[in-house]
Amino acid sequence: MTRLTGTALRVTVFLGESDLWHHKPVYTEIVHRAHRAGLAGASVFRGIEGYGASSLIHTQRLLSLSEDLPVAVVIVDEEAKVRAFLPQLDELVTEGLVVLDGCEVIRHVGREDPR
Repeated sequence: MTRLTGTALRVTVFLGESDLWHHKPVYTEIVHRAHRAGLAGASVFRGIEGYGASSLIHTQRLLSLSEDLPVAVVIVDEEAKVRAFLPQLDELVTEGLVVLDGCEVIRHVGREDPR
């Protein structure tokens, strides 16, 4: 298990939940590739409303239900590891936004493996 403290790099990928990669959601492929690459962690967050480069507003409000709500995938790890992962994001993210920002990890503790 990777333990991370101190200065790190956060990559946030904004895309739509209906974006697909080989018939699977792009966000799922990003998380699985990040895991295989040994990155410290990745999480997917579903938005309730938003818009991007297309300027189309996607919302979950009752009168305008969307099947393409915004999704954000957040990955945090050491800068070198995140930068080494960027070519995979370039391959997967054909529509959306990829943002890098520096951060400081205060605490990174996982659960014990129950096996």
